[in-house]
Formats: sequence, structure tokens, C-alpha cells
Amino acid sequence: MVGGYVERMKIGVMLPLGGEDGPGGTMPGWKDVRAVAEAADRSGLDSVWLADHFFYRDPDGRTYGMHEGWTLLSAVAAITTRVELGNMVLCASFRDPGMTAKMAATLDEVSGGRLILGVGAGWHDPEYEAFGLPTDHRVGRFAEWLEIVARMVRGETVTYSGTYYTVREATLDPAPPHRIPILVAGHRPRMMRLTAEWADAWNTAWYGAPGPKVEERLEALRQALEIANRPADAVARTVGIVVRDPDQSPVADPDPNAIPVQELTGAAAAYQNLGIDHLIISPEPMTPQTVDRIAEAKRMISQP
Repeated sequence: MVGGYVERMKIGVMLPLGGEDGPGGTMPGWKDVRAVAEAADRSGLDSVWLADHFFYRDPDGRTYGMHEGWTLLSAVAAITTRVELGNMVLCASFRDPGMTAKMAATLDEVSGGRLILGVGAGWHDPEYEAFGLPTDHRVGRFAEWLEIVARMVRGETVTYSGTYYTVREATLDPAPPHRIPILVAGHRPRMMRLTAEWADAWNTAWYGAPGPKVEERLEALRQALEIANRPADAVARTVGIVVRDPDQSPVADPDPNAIPVQELTGAAAAYQNLGIDHLIISPEPMTPQTVDRIAEAKRMISQP
């Protein structure tokens, strides 16, 4: 950063997926997802992202429905032209590793090479239990899954026999013409070791302005990369933050960490100073209007 000029940090936005993400706190439809994605694509933002859940059940027992994230991301790939596309993040337990690698190669083809394969171990027990998925050894399962996926999307023919997954001479044909970047979200020691071993990018979320917790997690990544004998810049650093547009109707359940969009330029400069490569913003509310205001702030950041 020179003279207040953020030289390279990317800024993207989460897209509506379900629950109360739609207009006026309603369940969003495809037209709502498309409107936000197209606003990001035309406004100069760098990326769009979708969460991956079957549903969310809050501690009071209320259930919020969700659309299937990969299907939506594929549709978004077909109606955008320039933004990068990613999951924040794909739950490994929901899809077989070999099939996930095939899906990634195909979506990358549809998008013209814009996919970032964001992945994680999962966490929300109610959706696991509802769909008959095991909740035990989540990180152990993820470790095997991640190795298979990473090796396949990087062009290997993989034979692997683990505790949870087995593949035999699994390969991608047609192969992606370039290396699909893999992003891992997590912060605990085992997840950080896996990030350092296999990932091209890492994510920690959800914050407002930067603070000690972000710095602590960045230090954990630095240490993990050092132990793995990888260069400090081998893994891109991404951070999820929540940004509110106070000029629109408030969302039903506002995030206490959210910063007003008027403060985004300063917050982005502070994240840049910490070495963050990519800010992923969860907008409140998730509307084209909020996206336009975020894009306006990005343009101000990029001016000397």
C-alpha cells in the first residue's frame, strides 16, 4: 500500500442462498441471486461467493431453508463474464471427493477458468443428521477428502485407500487447462496444517473492522506454513467481513460485527496493511443496491 492506495487486494461479495437473504427478509429465488451476481459482475467487484448448506436450524429450533449451493454457482457462472466464483465454503461431507473434483473441472469450464474451489470440513449437526451423514471424525474425513480432490484437480491420477475414502486410478478427463485454486476455511490446528499442506488460499470469517482475532489467526497460518516448509506467500489470505448499508431497511438478524458501508474504505486499507489478499463481504442486506455501494467504496480505495 502506497500513499493510501490499495494496489492489489480483491473485494467480493456473498450471494443470497436462502433463509431471509431475499428482498425484505424473504426466501430468495433465482431472480434475486441473479440480480446480486449481475450487479457484482458489472460494477467492478472481483468475486462472488455462495455458502453451502441444506438448511440452518437456530438454537431455538427455527429452521431456515437453503437452495443447493453448487447448482446455483453453476448457474451464476453461466450469467456472469468476469467475476471469480467460489463457495464459502463447500462442505466436504456432502459430496464424494472424486465427484467433487469432476464437478469443479466442469464448472471451471463453464466459467472460463474463474472458479475458486472453497472447501471446509462442515459443522452444523442438524443438517448432517437430517440427511443421514456421519458427524464423527469430521476433520479426519476432510483430510482424506481434501488430498484426493487436490491431487485430482492438479492433474494426478489418484489411487488412495483410506479409512473413509477409496479411489482407484481416478483422473479428470477432460482435465482442466490450468490449476484450479483450492481455498480452505478453518482456524484450529489440524485445519491449519491441512491448509498449509494442500491449499492455495485460506479464509477466516466473519469480522467487522480488523482486530486482534484476525491477527492471531494470520499468525497461526504463518506458523503452519513455516512448519510445512512452504513460502509465507504460498497461500493467499482471504477474510470474510460483514458490511451494512444503513440507508436500506435493516435485516431481521443483523450481525453485531457489521460495519457501515461508509467505513469500508478505511477497513479495507487496514486489512491490506495486514497482508490480506481478498476481502469477501457478506452484505446487509443482500441487494444490488448494497453491492453498488460496496463497488463504489472499492473504486475510492483504488484511487491514489
